[in-house]
Amino acid sequence: MLQPATLQFLKNLKKNNNKEWFDKNRKAYDAAKADFTELTNQVIKGFGKKEPAIAGLAGKDCLFRINRDIRFSKNKDPYKTNFASSIIEGGKKSMLAGYYFHIEPGGNSFSGGGRYMVEADQLKKIRQEIDYSWKEFRSIIRSKKFAALYGDLEKGEGLSLVREPKGYDKSNPAIEYIKLTSWIATVPLTDADLTSKDLVKKIVHSFETLQPLIRFLNTAIIH
Repeated sequence: MLQPATLQFLKNLKKNNNKEWFDKNRKAYDAAKADFTELTNQVIKGFGKKEPAIAGLAGKDCLFRINRDIRFSKNKDPYKTNFASSIIEGGKKSMLAGYYFHIEPGGNSFSGGGRYMVEADQLKKIRQEIDYSWKEFRSIIRSKKFAALYGDLEKGEGLSLVREPKGYDKSNPAIEYIKLTSWIATVPLTDADLTSKDLVKKIVHSFETLQPLIRFLNTAIIH
C-alpha cells in the first residue's frame, strides 16, 4: 500500500506545478518517491516468484523521472503529477514488452503492460507472429482470466492503423490485432486501491494475467 502522504503530495503538486513550490517541498517529494520505490520493490518481489526474468530488478531502476520533457510540448508544466514504474526484463530501457503501473490520484491510476509505440522492425515481427500463430494469440487474449480482467487489448486512437498494413488482407481473422501499432492492456486502480493493503496483490495479479501475452510478444521480438 501507499502512504496517504504520497498521494497528497501528488495532489498538491498538481495544484502547484512549478519549480519554486517543488523546491520548497523537496523533502515531501523525497519521502513520496521512497514510498513509491518500496511499492515497486514489493511488486517485483511478489511477481518475481512467477517471472524470474524480472526478479533481479531494483525498484529504483524501474521508476520514471518526475521531470517532464517540455521541449516539444505546448504544456510547459515542469513536473509529472504521477509516479510510474516500468518492470521489464533487461531494465527500463529494454526494447522488450513488459509490465507497467501508474499512480495518479483522481481516478487516473492503472496497471498492465505490453509493448507501446513499437518501432518498424518490431512491428513486422509481431504482426507476423500474430498471423502465423493466430490460434495461440487468440487463446491468450480470449482466455477467461484475461477477458475477465482486461476485456481486450486497447484499440483507441493512435494505437491502430485505419487500414490493414501492406501485405495483409482485410479478411484475415487476426486483422484487428495485426493493425495495432501498440499491444497493451490495462486495468484501472481506484484511489481506494492505492492505500489498500491489497494493492501489491492487485498489481501482481494484473501482471500474472498479462504474462502469457508478454511472453508471446517477446518471443516475436527476439526471434
